[in-house]
Amino acid sequence: MFELVFATNNPNKFKEVAAAFPSTIKLLTLAEAGFAGEIPETGNTLVANALQKARFIYQATHKNCFADDTGLEVEALNGAPGVYSARYAGVNATADENMNLLLQNLASNPNKKARFTTVFALIIDAKEYLFEGSIDGEILPEKTGDGGFGYDPIFKPVGYSKSFAQMTLDEKKLISHRGIALKEMVGFFKEKNPK
Repeated sequence: MFELVFATNNPNKFKEVAAAFPSTIKLLTLAEAGFAGEIPETGNTLVANALQKARFIYQATHKNCFADDTGLEVEALNGAPGVYSARYAGVNATADENMNLLLQNLASNPNKKARFTTVFALIIDAKEYLFEGSIDGEILPEKTGDGGFGYDPIFKPVGYSKSFAQMTLDEKKLISHRGIALKEMVGFFKEKNPK
């Protein structure tokens, strides 16, 4: 079976991504790959961060791997939090702290347009591949729903009446930024058919 390390310390993200992979690929956690610790994330774009994380884990474990970076870009905030989405309210900020700051900064602005983008950086036998997905939506005035993670409770995609946090995992993965990028990456594997 083809093994692939997903370079993330986020168990929710791992679960969401693992559900999309074919059974011919065994997805390994960082712990299963023998890695413990923090992964550097100092790039100023989503692509730079995803590549930095994937390269770091590839060098540390000598295993085929991939990493992602996701950003929420809010039009009225000049694209913020963007690449700093995970640490918008500070380096060790919780999802609630990030959402609260975003809602506070956007409170008096009628423009709630936003876009979620995910980039996956995949490294197989030292070759690098990139996959990207985006979805447009709007920021809700308050948190709605208790599923998902990150900014899901305050993001409602265009054409839908529910936030990401109100959707089932199956509903969300069909339309989400991560789902779109993941579909591209999984399609790449099906085409390549690694053993």
